[in-house]
Amino acid sequence: MPNCDLLIIGSGPAAWSCALTARQRDLSVVVAAAQSATGWLQKAERIDNYPGMPAVSGKEMLRIFRQQAVDAGAQIMDSLARQVQPLGDIYMTLCGNDIIESRAVVLAMGAARPKLLPGEDELIGQGVSWCGTCDGMFYRGKDVAVLSAWHGGIEEAEFLSRLCAKVDYYSMVKHDLPAEHPFTLHEGKPLELIRENGKITVKTESSADAYDGVFIFRPAVSPDSLLPGLALDGAFIPVDRRMATNLPRVYAAGDCTGAPLQIAKAVGEGNIAAISAAEDLR
Repeated sequence: MPNCDLLIIGSGPAAWSCALTARQRDLSVVVAAAQSATGWLQKAERIDNYPGMPAVSGKEMLRIFRQQAVDAGAQIMDSLARQVQPLGDIYMTLCGNDIIESRAVVLAMGAARPKLLPGEDELIGQGVSWCGTCDGMFYRGKDVAVLSAWHGGIEEAEFLSRLCAKVDYYSMVKHDLPAEHPFTLHEGKPLELIRENGKITVKTESSADAYDGVFIFRPAVSPDSLLPGLALDGAFIPVDRRMATNLPRVYAAGDCTGAPLQIAKAVGEGNIAAISAAEDLR
């Protein structure tokens, strides 16, 4: 049996609206809501255009939305969803280091798109990976680099340190690091990846170091890399009026479906996605 009926990926208004409506239709719900993967709403000091909640901060609005979903019975995972794979009638999603099996999936991760390093996209699967848990075993006893834009890369680097002969840690964006760690901190900021002589070279302003593998971790994942086969229209996910994507029992809601990038629109789309999932799973 799957872990839940519906997995919702995201931590914004669309995700919480979807979770609340799905619970009201008696679906079991897991929300993959990485707390560190905050969007613009988390930083908004004052919001005046959402009915019923005047002059509220974005942080407080999200707290209320989240608590209402929890009170309704939604299960929350503070983990970044990194890969979704279909398996027969279910979807298997890698959330952090856990696998969640669900009958349906709602994509509600906002409009953020990570900016890739030069050379990164073409080298995925050829020495570059976005998942240490998935691909770490291929680099047992070898030298690897971890390029991280958030603290989520620390756990991955610690995991890789138990497998690899050497792990160098590059901070793409400044973030807190533990006082003690099993990896080596590299001072340079990655600028480019180049495949040379069977290895991947990480270039910075002052250095160029070669590794057997490079692992890259960010607080956001592009939809097409998260879920292979998902149709995109530029940077956004096209949906029909039921919020259904081109894949069976996969829906999208909120900013990831395109303009207008408004809270009221996201909440409405999350509601529709939950209703559609409930109908299709019935």
